Amino acid sequence: MPSAQDPFYVVKEEIQDSIDKLQSTFHQWERIPSDTGEQVHLTKELLAACDSIEWQVDELDKAISVAARDPSWYGIDEVELEKRRRWTSTARTQVSTMKRAVEAGKELNGTGTTSVSGMRRELMRLPDSHQAGRSNRYSAQDNDDLIASESDRQMLLIKQQDEELDELSASVQRIGGVGLTIHEELLAQDKIIDELGMEMDSTSNRLDFVQKKLAMVMKKAGAKGQIMMILFLVVLFIILFVLVFFT
Repeated sequence: MPSAQDPFYVVKEEIQDSIDKLQSTFHQWERIPSDTGEQVHLTKELLAACDSIEWQVDELDKAISVAARDPSWYGIDEVELEKRRRWTSTARTQVSTMKRAVEAGKELNGTGTTSVSGMRRELMRLPDSHQAGRSNRYSAQDNDDLIASESDRQMLLIKQQDEELDELSASVQRIGGVGLTIHEELLAQDKIIDELGMEMDSTSNRLDFVQKKLAMVMKKAGAKGQIMMILFLVVLFIILFVLVFFT
């Protein structure tokens, strides 16, 4: 399905626009001094926007799960599904990071701007000396989780392919059995036809012999004899007709 007609990309663009607006508001919130009415208002607005976007991403994830059950029906493949999962994961991470920073800033409003900025740096994972080791550890763990997840997915695909091949093999065996049965039936029918042909040839030869004998008898009997023969055959026919249909 073309991207312009795919509902996923329509929803994706709407969510991406919401994330862009959320980031813009978040940067504005960072520049506002703490303990001000404007910051409180923006905090509520940011948290509400984060919840809304998270809900939309969750719904999009559900739609991807439905499509993953039968990708061919929706005109997509595993590569496209994985691409969509990565995008929703990235979008959820961005929103979750900003939401944690806003919540942390809301809790630390009474401790001063410096503490809030430090918390924002920690939640946004900005590169500083205190965070470098933790980021590397998280990155390695994420890579291990990704590799394990990909390995499990590949094993599941291989298992599904093996099951499909087993079903295909069973179907081929059934079709082969039906083909052998049809072949044997055709051979039997051909044998019957050959026997019938031989019987017909034998009967035809006998009829020719009888006709020749009858012609010789008629020729020897003369005209009077032929009339008597015809009358005899008529009487014989009538007798056989009565025996067959009236007894």
